[in-house]
Amino acid sequence: MTDIRKQLLAAFEAEHREHLHAIRSALDHASQGEIDLTDVFRRAHSLKGAARAVDLPAVEEVAHQLETLFSQVLEGQKPLDEPAITTVRRNLDLIEDLVADVLKPSTAPAPAQAQQATASAQTTHEPDVSSPKVEAVAPVEAGSYLRVATGQMEELSSSMHQLLTELQANESLDDVLRQIELEVRGLRRSWDQLHAQMNAPGAAAQQGLTVTQRSTVSFAPRLRDFDQGLNALFRRLSAMARERRQSSWSIEQAARQVRDNIDRVSLVSAETVFGGFGHMVREIARKAGRDVQVRSIGLDIQVDRQVLQALKDPVMHLLRNAVSHGAEPPEERIAKGKPERAEITLELASRGGRLVIGIRDDGRGPDLARIEQVAIERGLLQPRGPGHPPPMMDQLLSLVFAPGFSTAGEVDRLSGRGIGLSVVAEAVRRLQGSVLLRPRFPHGTEVLLNVPFTAARQPLLLLEAEGRMFGLPAHSVERLLRLRAEALESVEGRPATRIEIGGRDVIVPIVALAALTGSPNAPLPTEAGHVKAVLVRHGSRTCALAVDAFHDVRTMLVSDVQAIGLSELVSGTVLLENEMPALVLSPDRLIEYWIRNEGRLAAGGLGLTRTLPEEDRQARTILVVDDSITTRTLEKSILEAQGYEVLLSVDGIDALNVLRSGDAVIDLVIADVEMPRMDGFGLLQAIKNEPRFFTLPVILMTSRANPEDVRKGLDLGASAYITKQKFDQRELLATIGQML
Repeated sequence: MTDIRKQLLAAFEAEHREHLHAIRSALDHASQGEIDLTDVFRRAHSLKGAARAVDLPAVEEVAHQLETLFSQVLEGQKPLDEPAITTVRRNLDLIEDLVADVLKPSTAPAPAQAQQATASAQTTHEPDVSSPKVEAVAPVEAGSYLRVATGQMEELSSSMHQLLTELQANESLDDVLRQIELEVRGLRRSWDQLHAQMNAPGAAAQQGLTVTQRSTVSFAPRLRDFDQGLNALFRRLSAMARERRQSSWSIEQAARQVRDNIDRVSLVSAETVFGGFGHMVREIARKAGRDVQVRSIGLDIQVDRQVLQALKDPVMHLLRNAVSHGAEPPEERIAKGKPERAEITLELASRGGRLVIGIRDDGRGPDLARIEQVAIERGLLQPRGPGHPPPMMDQLLSLVFAPGFSTAGEVDRLSGRGIGLSVVAEAVRRLQGSVLLRPRFPHGTEVLLNVPFTAARQPLLLLEAEGRMFGLPAHSVERLLRLRAEALESVEGRPATRIEIGGRDVIVPIVALAALTGSPNAPLPTEAGHVKAVLVRHGSRTCALAVDAFHDVRTMLVSDVQAIGLSELVSGTVLLENEMPALVLSPDRLIEYWIRNEGRLAAGGLGLTRTLPEEDRQARTILVVDDSITTRTLEKSILEAQGYEVLLSVDGIDALNVLRSGDAVIDLVIADVEMPRMDGFGLLQAIKNEPRFFTLPVILMTSRANPEDVRKGLDLGASAYITKQKFDQRELLATIGQML
């Protein structure tokens, strides 16, 4: 393929997407009588001409059919009714498929569904013509070009000139500073001369005057001049300070404007990344025996390319799920009274300064019973007893984003190889965003992704808990609260408060942020009889996170850094002024974690217990038994950070010697299973065989996660069994907190 041919096809790819998007958007408003038929006719005509220019006769033919149809509607020969709109949509899909086959050719023939769409269009509105034939050509190589609107470049140029003007004005202050410096030196010399003359010996005696008289007669004019000069200098310094503050503010504003304009220039249309999804979903549906209409809304929105690239695979995964889990076969849809053709919609919108991506379908909807069954099988939920109500819907739906969670009955290409939706949640978390799944009524499913428009800089609320600084994305903060401690209520043994939300009196649970980030028994922090809390929301759940202090809101550069033991809740890190890092928390993960553990985390009445003075505290001692020095060191550092005394042993024999020596009172044992000389099972059995150690809690922590090993450990009397593959310091600390 020649370079000119590549450039023409690249230009046509962008142009044809623009025309298809505009026509589809117009059709969405056709039922309201708001469609501009002249514009859609012109676009069909332009599309035909562009296809002819790049020598794509198949695309040209379908575009000609659309042009003819719109011409007949304009002239009043045909109505733009539902059958006509359906035909237009099918032809638009066909054009998209044909272009995709040209730019990314395969050995497979043109999709059968697309050929049927063409036949339908010909039968309804055109005489019979042969089906378009696609000629495969070499794929168009993606270039590293960025399309920038003229208006954006003008704004960037204007803001840059404004910044330069402010900088030049700031330079004049340097001249003023130099002049003030000279005046200060002159005043200093004058003062030195006056001081020398006033203290000169014999001057008063020669004149027969006292020192006071001499000062009044000889030096009064010079002192007056000095005083006036000093006052004038103070005035100039005050004026300059004001100018300096104004100049600094103007420069900062101009620099912010330049930064914002540069950020806007770096944004690209979502069409550039998501534009081909309609074709891919239709191809997936065709292979699965489904008939699917794909609607894309808001693809003209401007987003950071890094954000779009990071969401490309997750969004495609959700669209594939909409086909595999949602779209029923045509006969099943007809039996349910639904249209034969399923509908899947991808919509992008800007809400509250954030990008919201919605993927929705009109299919089966979430299978709550299946989700609960899988959650029980994976140990995420306890089996329900007879007569017990099912878990809350939002709690069940949040589980589908757990790692490895999948309700697919069998692993195949369509159902994503059973990897589940954790890949979606992980990608969104890295972007400091949130994901929410919910049913649609009367039928179907909707998944909402809420992410920033840019990948790096984020507005954060800085807050403090247990002496540590955290950042919380500002978009997730509903309200800052200062609550009277005695006014808090206890609902089912959990602290709560009543807050007016949307005109309704809502009971909102309160949990200490520290209880979610490493100290499961942390009480609600109080100061002067009040509790400071930040109100956050995820889906239908609202929670108040109690903190020690609020700091300011800043737009900061967020780095993607993993934190040991808190990776599930942390979406990144930022550097503060003192070069100390602060963890950026994921609001939706905080609430999901609280939902999963609310019975344990919020137990204990109002939780307003006071911290004991240092002299009244008695540190508990934990014996860590593991033959790996790395594991021992990691566990020791985690436990000591929580105030525990830690002793170490290298295997079961060594641990028994420590226990039997009586040199220290051991409150709990954490033991590996696979160790030389005596393994964890042997150590556990030996502990339970000695009456004086029978009640000593033992936690087995091992990489052996098969059910037989777990059952063996629990049967021998282990208090808990934790697998290293899923090691989470919060879970370990929470388990220890329950036992001690």
